[in-house]
Amino acid sequence: MSDSSNLKFKTKAIIVAGGTGTRMQTAVPKQFLLINNRPVLFYTIEAFYQSTYKPEILLVLHADFHDYWKSLCVEHNFNIPHHLIAGGETRFHSVKNALDTITETDSVVAVHDAVRPLTDKNIIDESYRHAAEHGNAVTAVKSRDSVRQVRDGLSTALVRDDIYLVQTPQTFVATQLHQAYEQPFDNAFTDDASVVEKAGFKINLTKGDYTNLKITFPEDMAIAQMLLNKKPS
Repeated sequence: MSDSSNLKFKTKAIIVAGGTGTRMQTAVPKQFLLINNRPVLFYTIEAFYQSTYKPEILLVLHADFHDYWKSLCVEHNFNIPHHLIAGGETRFHSVKNALDTITETDSVVAVHDAVRPLTDKNIIDESYRHAAEHGNAVTAVKSRDSVRQVRDGLSTALVRDDIYLVQTPQTFVATQLHQAYEQPFDNAFTDDASVVEKAGFKINLTKGDYTNLKITFPEDMAIAQMLLNKKPS
């Protein structure tokens, strides 16, 4: 599927940028921090723009940061087309706000963390392809570390080969995602896969990459810059 004009479904990308910078100990949310003098969020949007599937990009930002974002786009001459949507109280509500703007029943929708700027084009393409065929595709990698579970103060070893670390994009046919987000909010919803699973759908995992880093702590910025600088221009 190298030619996007031959695709039989429409694609959307909901990029969720709701961070406030608390764990980064910064004055601005982490999606606006600079790597090589460019905001993290630019790299994330560019990753989807470069996808074979050329999705319509829906950027969900807290309303207080809309003007700031627009000024960054002007300052850096960032002109990739995208729609700006107001974020909600939680990630669940932010995704729902974006989802409410999607009416095409044949759409395949990827949901992605704004602070994952290193997602490879092949991961995005495979996520759309797999979701179109199987209903959903959740990017994940096998745990490299030994894992223990603690319950009632007792720790138990888990089988490492059975443990996967979930990333984004998490991609779904629109009808599945709409049905899932009709559910009331639950604190157990940690990502879109957990919402869709609670609605009764089987979750399919697709291969991620250990470099598909989510920027959460200050040291992550240095790692992301190093990895971006290694990418071919």
